[in-house]
Amino acid sequence: MAQLELVQPEPPLESAARADHAAIALLVREGAKVLDLGCGDGALMSLLTHERGAIARGIEIDRAKAHSCVRRGLAVVQGDAEHDLEEFPSGAFDYVVLSRTLESLRRPRSTLKQAARIGERVIVSVANAGHWRARLRLLTKGRLAPADEAASAVFTVRDFAEYARGMRLGIERATPLSGGHAGAPFAKQFWRANWFAEEAVFLLAP
Repeated sequence: MAQLELVQPEPPLESAARADHAAIALLVREGAKVLDLGCGDGALMSLLTHERGAIARGIEIDRAKAHSCVRRGLAVVQGDAEHDLEEFPSGAFDYVVLSRTLESLRRPRSTLKQAARIGERVIVSVANAGHWRARLRLLTKGRLAPADEAASAVFTVRDFAEYARGMRLGIERATPLSGGHAGAPFAKQFWRANWFAEEAVFLLAP
C-alpha cells in the first residue's frame, strides 16, 4: 500500500492560493504544458503561469466564468470536458489537472480516462468524504454533506486511490491537506489520511 507524503510547501507560494492549488503547483515542473479542466475563475492557471512559468490552457463549462478568464488574458475556452477531450491528440499536455472537478462530473471514469490519454501525468484533487467530520455528519444528520454541496461522485482518500488503480493509473505521489496546509499530521498512511485529511492531491501516471 502506497503512502501519502507529508509535504509542506517550501518556499511558500502565493499566500492567497487555495491549499490544493498550492500543492498542485509544487507537482508541476517549470515551463510545463498544462490543461486545467473545470478551471473556474482561472486562479490555478494564474498560479501555475506566475510560479511555474507554465503554458496553461483551461476548459470551463460556465460561460460567464470562461469569458471572465479570457478578459483576464487567460487561454480558456467554454466547453464541456466530459465531451470535448476527445478532440485533443494523445500526449498533447504534460499535465491535465482536475482540481475539485472530478466529483461534479456525470462521467468521471471516462473523463479521467481521456485526461490520462492526452496528458503525460494527471493531477487530481478530491475532497475527502471519509474525514472524521463527514463521518460524524453522516452519523448525526444522515448526510455526507449539506444539500448545496452534494457531489455527483463522492470519494474517500482510500476510495480514490483504489479507483485510480482500478483504471491502471499509478499513484506517483499523494499529498494530504488539512486546515489549508499540506501534510496532515496523521497522514503518513492511507488509513490515517482517510480519517484526518480534509482533501488530497494525487499525481497519477498513465
